[in-house]
Amino acid sequence: MTSKELAWLIRRHGIEMTHLSGGSHIGAILSVADIMGVLYTDILKFDSSNPEWDGRDRFILSKGHAGASVYAAIAENGFFPVEELKTHYANGSRLSGHVSHHLPGIDFSTGSLGHGLPVAAGRALAAKQDGKSFRSFVVMGDGECNEGSVWEAAEFANHYKLDNLVAVVDHNHMQSLDYCNNTLEVDMAKRWEGFGWNVIEVDGHNHDELRNALKDTSNPEHKPTVVIAHTVKGKGISFMEMDILWHYRFPHEGWEYNCAVNELHKTKPETVTDPYTPDGCPETQAEPENCRHTVSETYHPTYYTREVEDR
Repeated sequence: MTSKELAWLIRRHGIEMTHLSGGSHIGAILSVADIMGVLYTDILKFDSSNPEWDGRDRFILSKGHAGASVYAAIAENGFFPVEELKTHYANGSRLSGHVSHHLPGIDFSTGSLGHGLPVAAGRALAAKQDGKSFRSFVVMGDGECNEGSVWEAAEFANHYKLDNLVAVVDHNHMQSLDYCNNTLEVDMAKRWEGFGWNVIEVDGHNHDELRNALKDTSNPEHKPTVVIAHTVKGKGISFMEMDILWHYRFPHEGWEYNCAVNELHKTKPETVTDPYTPDGCPETQAEPENCRHTVSETYHPTYYTREVEDR
């Protein structure tokens, strides 16, 4: 499977999983799909028949609310049956809304933001101390980079020259209910450079750029590496792109679900089969008025009230 095929399937599974469960964070799932597609086809060392293989690279999805993306990636790589993805969020399911280590292929449960990098850094240090060659990867959100624990771990990683540590920031410029810079303005590249990291900026939807950045992160100064991947929240579904409503909303039955599926079908690789709606969905009525909202550049209380009511 190619990275583009896997990225498309991650998006399609994400639409289905959040639709069936009434779960949220589809915008984040869509923005990180290309990153996950490249990681799980071209970068990470793993063995789905032996999930605990000691030689595997360690991976943490620290932005655990986008858990559907890693569930889809590991299911498509044979860690568990793809059919199980339909149980996302269900009572008794192994596929909780935030990432759960109860699944093979998931080493660390996440969802409380700011925890992934400290654990990934600890694993990278342990690998060096034990003479092991695996790399420790973590995918983080840009809003997550407001957490103080991120920068404590960044300083720690620089001090111990953890050149086997790779962080990827899904920089979609939105968090929770607003743009990142309205919440806490940060120059992402300069911040990481200031903490002594090897910084690489890429288009987070360009698979060649991602692959080239992640393939070999060794550097003469033995710095840990951060790849700042500039992405579009909701990428792939036009009415979800850069619309903060879709941080929490799920694709509802009717126009939202049908149009999301049909838009994905326009970019579907010929070698991929849609496991849910092979021929797409019926065309439906025009877009509902409450389906799209934009965020004002300043705090707007009525927006937040409406957004909560829409859910």
